[in-house]
Amino acid sequence: MMQIIKILAILIVLAVGTGFYFRMNDDIVLGDRIIGIAVLASAFILMPIFLYARWNGKKLEDYTLSDKNIKKMKDKGLDKNQYN
Repeated sequence: MMQIIKILAILIVLAVGTGFYFRMNDDIVLGDRIIGIAVLASAFILMPIFLYARWNGKKLEDYTLSDKNIKKMKDKGLDKNQYN
C-alpha cells in the first residue's frame, strides 16, 4: 500500500512540475489544466488512500474525548503535590 502511495505522490509532483513547465513556455491553459488535475488527484485520490492506510486497524475510540477517556486522563494525571 505504501508503494502505491509513494508512486502516486511522485506522479502528482511530476505533473505539477510539468504544468509549471508548460506555463513558463507560453501554454498557460494547458499548464493550468495539468496543475489542476494534479491538485484534484492529490485531494481526491492520494489523500483518501493515505488516510485509509494510516487509520486501518485502529480504534477511533482511542482518539476521541469520551467520558471513559476523561476519567483515564484524570486517573493518570500528575499529583499536584508531586513537585512540592
